[in-house]
Amino acid sequence: MVRIREGMVRVPGGTFLMGSDAFYPEERPAHRVTVDGFWMDEHPVTNAEFARFIDATGYVPLAERAPDPGDYPGVDPALLVPGSLVFRRPPHRVDLDDPRSWWAYVPGACWRHPEEPGSTLAGRDRHPVVHVAHEDAEAYAAWAGRTLPTEAEWEFAARGGLEGATYVWGDEFAPDGRMLANTWQGEFPWQNLATDGYEGASPVGAFPANGYGLYDMAGNVWEWTADYFTRHPEAAAKACCIPRNPRVLSPESGHVVGQPAANIPSKVLKGGSHLCAPNYCLRYRPAARQPQTVETSACHIGFRCLVRN
Repeated sequence: MVRIREGMVRVPGGTFLMGSDAFYPEERPAHRVTVDGFWMDEHPVTNAEFARFIDATGYVPLAERAPDPGDYPGVDPALLVPGSLVFRRPPHRVDLDDPRSWWAYVPGACWRHPEEPGSTLAGRDRHPVVHVAHEDAEAYAAWAGRTLPTEAEWEFAARGGLEGATYVWGDEFAPDGRMLANTWQGEFPWQNLATDGYEGASPVGAFPANGYGLYDMAGNVWEWTADYFTRHPEAAAKACCIPRNPRVLSPESGHVVGQPAANIPSKVLKGGSHLCAPNYCLRYRPAARQPQTVETSACHIGFRCLVRN
């Protein structure tokens, strides 16, 4: 582990087994990929770091702008007000097929006011910034002289040198009963046992780093990547040549399984979050991936940056 760039860790290049055949369909097929070395933020971008960006640039994040009616045909324009998605824990079991039981679009919710208007970041300078849409993450990265990682770079970094391991730290979820990431314990979404010590997001670095010295590569908050969401191509598993530094630079044509049909493209989220639970979203694993429309911001989505050289 080498730190020369402040707040970043050098990740060596290499070839690894990307994806998994053992869990969700979108992770298949597992296939070998090569990435060159790079520098990566040792933890997700924090509220304090994002605040410096806002102060320096005057940038207005997407959640603080009124949505464009053209992107939401048929929706009452009076409902298109600035805001973001906030998790609301229901008091009892609910139908897991209806996320509206625990998600609410809250007018005025944004990175500064993460729960609702009037909520603050007091005591949360070291928490990951959330309620950032993809373009917000890109704007911060450009200001910082960095970029967002590709999905392959992110997954290689998350594995920390452990070939094919289920989790960032190995194959056992809680070795000797020790919680190694901020995830959901209990029955999602109504019962949160907080065995890991946190009911919501945790300060960056609250759990051990992986083999490359990177923190929070599992759980806490989902992280944006640069890649558009597509299925892992079957051809990649059978290719005679291992792809090097693969990137998905355009959205997949047609409907993404599990996502509503829309004209808004989806990018890949990685890492899972504190809202991921075995009974609903066992995605706090390096192979796990999820499509998310680029204009979405929510209380469990953040990001980290990368420098290639």
